[in-house]
Amino acid sequence: MRIVIDVASQILDVYDQNTIIRHYQVSSAKNGVGQEYGSFRTPLGKHIIRAKIGAGKAVNTVFVRRRPTGEIYTPALGASFPGRDWILTRILWLSGCEPGFNRLGKVDTMRRYIYIHGSPDSVEMGKPGSIGCIRMRNCDLLELFDLVNAGTEVQIRD
Repeated sequence: MRIVIDVASQILDVYDQNTIIRHYQVSSAKNGVGQEYGSFRTPLGKHIIRAKIGAGKAVNTVFVRRRPTGEIYTPALGASFPGRDWILTRILWLSGCEPGFNRLGKVDTMRRYIYIHGSPDSVEMGKPGSIGCIRMRNCDLLELFDLVNAGTEVQIRD
């Protein structure tokens, strides 16, 4: 099993060997692609899923620093915190595999806290909008979360 994320088309495909078994619309960084810490861009290259976070939590569980806050996202909660970057439902925490490109130093994907995560239903998929992460619809993320394991390869390309 492996994941390929195509930033240009805003698509995440799941492969079993050479066959696409799932196809999802996503939303990558509104600032485009880039590796550096503080760039708020989506990093390119080969990654792995380092950790799966949130198993068994309710849909729309709100996470801050990878921990559930006890909140469940609603449009009213969203309206109360309009500038908040919502990380919902599940987290697939990515780690770069290419030293000097997306691993270690100022380009370390994991230290940049780059995830594949759920988003409010109102967030538009198919166009860039995040601050670096890969956003997904919660229903799609739940399916993906159950399909993949920690250690699954994730290729992000432009």
